Amino acid sequence: MTDRHYIKARDILVDVLMKLENPEECAAFLDDICTIRELSDLAQRWEVAEMLNEGKNYQEISIATGASTATISRVNKCLNYGSGGYRAVLEKTSKQGDAQ
Repeated sequence: MTDRHYIKARDILVDVLMKLENPEECAAFLDDICTIRELSDLAQRWEVAEMLNEGKNYQEISIATGASTATISRVNKCLNYGSGGYRAVLEKTSKQGDAQ
């Protein structure tokens, strides 16, 4: 996939996701578009990101999530040098937790 094709495909998917109106629609869409393995991998990466954000070390994260050190390292690289997606959502979920 070329960079231009990737960006177009990503933007189409973002547009579709933005049309989802509630958690039930989002869950149904994810169940339909992702395999069980893909959804599990996405959820695992998010859990790794949360734990890295909490200051947990690779060994603790690997034991708790079953993630490989390569996956943990990749998520850590995205947290520190990526486009800011993980950080933006971590900040939003942190604020929601504070409000509750």
